[in-house]
Amino acid sequence: MVDANRTFVIVGGGLAGAKAAETLREEGFTGRVILIGDERDHPYERPPLSKGYLTGKEERDGVFVHETAWYARADVELHLGQVVTSIDRAGRSVQLGDNTVVHYDKLLLATGAEPRRLDIPGTDLVGVHHLRRLAHADRLRHVLSALGRDNGHLVIAGGGWIGLEVAAAARGYGAEVTVVEPAATPLHHVIGPELGQIFTDLHTAHGVRFHFGARLTEITGQDGLVLAARTDTGEEHPAHDVLAAIGAAPRTALAEAAGLDMAAPEHGGGVAVDTSLRTSDPHIFAAGDIASVEHPLFGTRLRVEHWANALNGGPAAARAMLGQDVVYDRVPYFFSDQYDLGLEYSGWAPPGSYDQVVIRGDAGKREFIAFWLKDRRVLAGMNVNVWDVTESIQRLISGGRETDPEALGDPSVPLESLV
Repeated sequence: MVDANRTFVIVGGGLAGAKAAETLREEGFTGRVILIGDERDHPYERPPLSKGYLTGKEERDGVFVHETAWYARADVELHLGQVVTSIDRAGRSVQLGDNTVVHYDKLLLATGAEPRRLDIPGTDLVGVHHLRRLAHADRLRHVLSALGRDNGHLVIAGGGWIGLEVAAAARGYGAEVTVVEPAATPLHHVIGPELGQIFTDLHTAHGVRFHFGARLTEITGQDGLVLAARTDTGEEHPAHDVLAAIGAAPRTALAEAAGLDMAAPEHGGGVAVDTSLRTSDPHIFAAGDIASVEHPLFGTRLRVEHWANALNGGPAAARAMLGQDVVYDRVPYFFSDQYDLGLEYSGWAPPGSYDQVVIRGDAGKREFIAFWLKDRRVLAGMNVNVWDVTESIQRLISGGRETDPEALGDPSVPLESLV
């Protein structure tokens, strides 16, 4: 039986929110659990949207966090297709778009992020796409299939993870692909120029054309359809469709309007939370893409937009809401699949934070581990087509000890011996 005297409300119907609801029940919470999401689909995971589901290798039903019947069995009240318009902190309630008022004892904000938009002429044309939601992936999957069938052209603005994964999926369907990227290599601001060239070579070998050092300035069309994409370097690329893959912004408007503390832009913005994912209001927590955590390992605020952060952050926030002693110190982690290349990345090493990159293995064959070091300490590691090493890499990072770069780069030295 549900105890109606205590109510925990979760705003956000993604992975973080769904896993938080699951954890509340697993930890024995008997009060009401109300999950509010602005999409009509049940909570789902986002990686398949640019990977398995987009490529056609996975079915749509496989993206959902739980089967539909689970929510009723777990006594989780779902309000799908509903927008939360405001938070009344004094009255501990949220108001929905239909003017329904829902009271809470504890509130979790897991509102996620939204794709950044191209601010150029032509973005209102039918063939301009974003990829963030399941509905986007449904549409894009159909588009890529049609482009491949008709020898069509896709122009992608942005050479980050989403841009590259969609490029790989599009080539798998047989579409022509051009990637326009302002930096000198793809993933330049994530893994640096040392590793970016590897991904240039990978995609070029599969027929992707890159145009570096450029930005889109206009998308031209006729009768509402895309015809071409123009850049600030004077190039014009034929296009039937355009994907804007220029990053995402945390959805913090609700939290800002409620007066919660925000993280500084240099820390990636987002809602400022402590190590237990608690906001500046003791009754409100935040997890997933919007949470800027005071990370004990890296000694700074981190806002991480990856799957593992939602997977682990939702449960951590749920336990903290229950009054448990929580320190959220997970090493950031994500993975990517592109053609026959699979990788896992652990850690945090933005440009300028490291002084050395060590390669262990054969980068030419795309079977290696890359390490980013600062003062001989490992900040991050990325294993490419090398498996079962993530735990060792994360222990190297979390240990914070000096490591011999020569031994780190020598495959004959067991990685476990360096931990």
